Amino acid sequence: GLHGDGNGNSRSQPRQGTDLNGPADPCEQTPPVPSGPDKGTQVTVEIHHEDTSPQLIKRLSLGKGSQRLRGLDNKGFQRTEAPRPPGAKDLHAYPWDKSSLKSMPVDLQQFKKLDAYALEVNVKNSVEELVKALLKQARTDLEKVRAIWMWICHHIEYDVVGYHNKSQLSSKPRDVLQMGKSICEGYAELFEHMCSLAGIQCKKLSGHAKGHGYKTGQTFTGDSDHAWNAVYLEGRWHLLDSTWGSGSVDDSFTKFTYRYNEFYFLTHPALFINNHFPDNSNWQLLKTTLTLKEFENNMLHNSNFYTLGLLAAHPETPIIQTVKGKASVSVDCRSGMLFMFKLKGTDEQGLMTLKKYGMKLDIYPQKTGSHKLEIFAKPSKAEASDDVYKCVLEYVVECESVDKAMRFPKDLHQPVGPSWFSERQGFLRPSHREPVLHTNDGRCSLTFTLGKDISVLTSLHADGSSLEDMGRRHVLQIRRGNQIELKVHLPHAGSFVLKIYSKKKSDPGNYDYIFNYLIRCQNTEVKWPAFPKSYSKWLQDYEILEPLSGLLPANRNVQFKLKMHGITKVLVQAENTFHPLTQNRGCWEGTCNTSGCTEVLVMVHENANHTFYSRVLKYKVETQ
Repeated sequence: GLHGDGNGNSRSQPRQGTDLNGPADPCEQTPPVPSGPDKGTQVTVEIHHEDTSPQLIKRLSLGKGSQRLRGLDNKGFQRTEAPRPPGAKDLHAYPWDKSSLKSMPVDLQQFKKLDAYALEVNVKNSVEELVKALLKQARTDLEKVRAIWMWICHHIEYDVVGYHNKSQLSSKPRDVLQMGKSICEGYAELFEHMCSLAGIQCKKLSGHAKGHGYKTGQTFTGDSDHAWNAVYLEGRWHLLDSTWGSGSVDDSFTKFTYRYNEFYFLTHPALFINNHFPDNSNWQLLKTTLTLKEFENNMLHNSNFYTLGLLAAHPETPIIQTVKGKASVSVDCRSGMLFMFKLKGTDEQGLMTLKKYGMKLDIYPQKTGSHKLEIFAKPSKAEASDDVYKCVLEYVVECESVDKAMRFPKDLHQPVGPSWFSERQGFLRPSHREPVLHTNDGRCSLTFTLGKDISVLTSLHADGSSLEDMGRRHVLQIRRGNQIELKVHLPHAGSFVLKIYSKKKSDPGNYDYIFNYLIRCQNTEVKWPAFPKSYSKWLQDYEILEPLSGLLPANRNVQFKLKMHGITKVLVQAENTFHPLTQNRGCWEGTCNTSGCTEVLVMVHENANHTFYSRVLKYKVETQ
């Protein structure tokens, strides 16, 4: 028997699409699918000892459907026992102990041949013939279940039309096989029937699922809306969901796409409970069972979260209230993972930092109200096929007041600050590990140890002022051996983005963006001029000791002190007068008078034979 969608309208509106991970996972997006009561077979066993929930007894009296005991069709198949109810040895600890994604040891490499065989089996005339064909390559019970699982996940598609029009729908195993499609009810019944023919105890379970159309924080009422299975292997019960293993449905619930998902095969019960809540709580297979309220309030981690190796997220509740305009989220993972986020579709209202084992995100919504926050992840060393960010978490951020001071410049790029990623690119031992630098006098200095053969480029950006060429000139690079110092002199108060790019010196190509900092200065008196303009003959390990300011005072004697090597002569030109600098302990020193000129040039002779000078620096002179 089938019930209507037990959740009424609360689930009928599809979730907004996630543009980054294509059609969302089945676990995120698939069936709020009706399932009727269990068949009223083999029930007497269940009433004894621990399984006496009133719910169960109520449902037994509803028992409809075939009264035939499994295995009685006996077309050369062994008969299966009536399934025993879950007992103490089937139960797992909750919360998840971060050990394995599966409830028993499974070596996927060893299944390669069997999986390939099962995919090729093409028998549609009867379920019995199909099972016989699949079992040819399967020895153990685990292999039998695996072959059945693989076949169903790759040959039965989700019936989106049938889901909308229940009258045309049959979930009888024979019909599901003939049609090649069904809804979760049909997947679960076919799985149960095929297992019983293979001599394996299997049970169809029904309950509530956080599937397609699930809204963060919603409640579940009415009849169950999804069906899945428990299988009995090596003396214990295990859980699986072949509907969600097979693929996903698009946002409008009109198109199914096969996309195999290993996660839902023998899922660890402490992870399965994340989005499956069985009508009979014994089938949670957990030592401490969750209540429906706990299930509703728990954070939904979709399968990507675990298959990408993420371990935990904080907070653990899906709805976050801001405190003084700020909300914080963090994710723990095993190794270098790349993250991104979207709050109402953009990443402009937050500050995300990458950690070696995860990430931290502070969100500052710039409007009050409820905002959807999505967090995406991808492995840092992804194969091309995996090189997309996948949605791993969704929160709702409820903002009561806005912190206007935490508006970020448009040019700020997430993540902010140094990390294992910038380290991998050769920026080691940063003097500032935090993403934000506060300066009161408008100056700051950052140092790094650089990996071999690295050329660095920087730029400074601020909203509302075009610092394009000037942006480069408000940052001065000083190289001392493998150390680099970046001196920053801000042109005015406000929020700035310091972007850092690099390339291999030996590489003729472009510079790659590596990371950025946010620099803040609230002192409105600040007004630093740019550093002097440098030309290509100014080498990376040259250093300006004075004057650092690119704007010189008028009518003044200005002291010059420059660290340069491999040069025979240095001249400072002010209009038509030339002031030679003299060499003293590796520095070229001297003075120049700025009277009557608008700019001052520093020029060098690279060797004694040259008759011409090359420009290395240009200063401007204040107008009188």
